[in-house]
Amino acid sequence: MAEEKAGLTPVRLSAREIPPPSTISAAAQKTLSDNVSVPRIKWPPADDQDAWRKQLATANPAREQMAASMLASVTAKIETTQIAGVLCYDCVPIDAARAEGPVYLFMHGGAFVVGGGMFAKAQGGRYATATGVRTISVDYRMPPDHPFPAAPEDCVAVYKALIETVDSKRVVIGGSSAGGNLAAATTLMIRDRGLPLPAAVILLTPEADLTESGDTFRTNADIDVVIKGGFPECNALYANGHDLRDPYVSPLFGDFTRGFPPTFVQTGTRDLFLSNSVRIHRKLRDAGIDAELHVWEAMPHGGFIPGEAPENAEIQAEVARFIRRVVG
Repeated sequence: MAEEKAGLTPVRLSAREIPPPSTISAAAQKTLSDNVSVPRIKWPPADDQDAWRKQLATANPAREQMAASMLASVTAKIETTQIAGVLCYDCVPIDAARAEGPVYLFMHGGAFVVGGGMFAKAQGGRYATATGVRTISVDYRMPPDHPFPAAPEDCVAVYKALIETVDSKRVVIGGSSAGGNLAAATTLMIRDRGLPLPAAVILLTPEADLTESGDTFRTNADIDVVIKGGFPECNALYANGHDLRDPYVSPLFGDFTRGFPPTFVQTGTRDLFLSNSVRIHRKLRDAGIDAELHVWEAMPHGGFIPGEAPENAEIQAEVARFIRRVVG
């Protein structure tokens, strides 16, 4: 191993079984148990775009079904619209003060390659319903047809158009997984282009480092029952030959000493991306940025899926509290 060649001794693990812990809710325990046998997704090579199109088309019906189930519990009013030429879903809670309250500009997850369409709509509606905050979910362009920088450019365009009518101090930018990457990268682009910064940023288990060099990409491999391994193929497809350490590709490598809004970071102890969250939170704190890190016991990537576990509602409540702290 490379570590041994460098004179470093790795830890060798014995075979063992790790049950769902008694320290989490019964619903969360069941989720961990039910997902043990779910196989890891095998992605095509980054240079085989036809294979990517075929695999994504095959997988979309299942995601549409999941989105339909999520939408069934949404009470927010959802308007499909175009903002700066980008498809968006404007989700307004039934009791929200649309003209005066905060606006959550949300980027969906999905390894940069899935999660758009009905799923992006459902996620926006779910966050608006759970937090009571108007949520605009951006259906940004994705590979293989639209690799980097299409996605963050779409998000910047939506933000720029949005703040023509909404005070930037009322706008919070956030996202989950790949969307967490885009939320941070978009904010870096906004800052570097001299636009007014948003009030805050929310990073839900963000894929902040596409080199996937963090410790938990090894220690939590197979323990995270949701993703079970990294996304090197997806990351390479998305980056399209750009340096993975480019701050707009992997915002963990950005210079936060030049300014960044207050930031909320969420993860779990079984999350493959735990290191991403820990490292970007530490980098923000080292730069003097107001940053919160919230870690849930035994939670895998993206929460306990499906969403009946009370821990998922706790995340939504903390997000709502944070938005109201920074926006008022």
